[in-house]
Amino acid sequence: MTNFIPIFPLAIVVYPGEQLNLHIFEPRYKQLVNECFEAKKPFGIPAVVDDKVNEMGALVEVKEISQVYDDGKMDIKTEGLQVFRMLEIINELPDKLYSGAIVNYPDNNEKGNKVLMQGIIKGIKELHKLLKIEKKFSKPDDELWSYDVAHHAGMSLQEEYELLELLQELQRQEYLKRHLKKVIPVLAEMETLKEKVKLNGHFKNLKGLE
Repeated sequence: MTNFIPIFPLAIVVYPGEQLNLHIFEPRYKQLVNECFEAKKPFGIPAVVDDKVNEMGALVEVKEISQVYDDGKMDIKTEGLQVFRMLEIINELPDKLYSGAIVNYPDNNEKGNKVLMQGIIKGIKELHKLLKIEKKFSKPDDELWSYDVAHHAGMSLQEEYELLELLQELQRQEYLKRHLKKVIPVLAEMETLKEKVKLNGHFKNLKGLE
């Protein structure tokens, strides 16, 4: 399927199912949000990485306009629906301040490996423990898939976009597994190093050789 959608390029990656809160302040995007909310139509958030608008993004729906300020700025709640690929950007639209794009919606295979997913969740929890942070997932562990945990895995914006480009759940799971396998040993080594530095200069209760 190919169609036209309004677009709101942002330096973030949005995934299907993601709950995203946005503060809207630019006139063009205030117009976009108001029109989409009134017409109950979604808009697209293409990912901007290194100041470049990339072809892939997520279609999002405005679920709620939480607050409208005196100057017209607003806080909104949105939800990611599906991945799209931009075929053509239309920068100027009649009577519109915002841009749009012709997009299609590539097939997205959601069949993954449950055992592999449980290993990824375990790895993310280990990562959070090393970073001394607490985060809770929005669903029970056995209902999670790659999109639900991707923002919790400590990836860069470029890596999050690369995950968005993968259109099979098994590929996304393998990507997350490789990422965690790479970063966890580095963080664990840093934690060990921190403990060694803390010991330096303190009295040590060491037993000599007999």
